[in-house]
Amino acid sequence: MENEVKLEWGRRLTGDILKRWPKDENGEPVEPVFLTHRMCLDMSDEMLVNLLEAYNIPCIRQYPNDGDFGRLMLGISGTGVDIYVPRTMYEDAVNLSEGSAEYEEL
Repeated sequence: MENEVKLEWGRRLTGDILKRWPKDENGEPVEPVFLTHRMCLDMSDEMLVNLLEAYNIPCIRQYPNDGDFGRLMLGISGTGVDIYVPRTMYEDAVNLSEGSAEYEEL
């Protein structure tokens, strides 16, 4: 069956991001740009990433300093996470992230 649903819940597919990342006129991936830095302690990073993914905006998470080690050992990064999005989708991502920040303040 071509339209068979794959159950991927809870799994990170690292190769999938490249397939979904927009390409420029030469077929090369569009440059990623910095969107925001979020702390991992309150789950705001996960909520923002899931919001972006819901609107088909792929994003890359980068953990500064020793954040990858903390994520490995503790399950969260104490230094937070930097979130990057494609340059062509930056404006939409900013609008979504500002809206989510307003919601979190309520």
